[in-house]
Amino acid sequence: MATSRREPDRRRQIIGRRGEDAAADHLEKSGWQVLERNWRCRYGELDLIALDGDVLVAVEVKTRTGTTFGDPAAAVTADKYRRLRRLIQLWLAQQQRRWPAVRFDVIAVSIDSTGRAHLRHLRGVF
Repeated sequence: MATSRREPDRRRQIIGRRGEDAAADHLEKSGWQVLERNWRCRYGELDLIALDGDVLVAVEVKTRTGTTFGDPAAAVTADKYRRLRRLIQLWLAQQQRRWPAVRFDVIAVSIDSTGRAHLRHLRGVF
């Protein structure tokens, strides 16, 4: 039986969604307020936008199921940071409210062979 070309993409989407769900749950359990999930515009997507007290935080979530492609957090490069910075500026321009500070965090999610998600929250990476 032939494997569909879309299968790897679908699997990647499922894994990514699982990581984002785990990250959002982690933030909410930590007392944060998640304002947006998967905010999109023509320039890209912000995974999570949340409030840590009165600090607005753009959270990039990177999820992996193995070590073949390295540490999930290593996928957030300088180019990715520039893109995220542009995206959060566009998001902020649409808001009525202002925040005293904006921060960028990364949540690296590793899903083990049992399906359990392990999170590492890196604060203020940019």
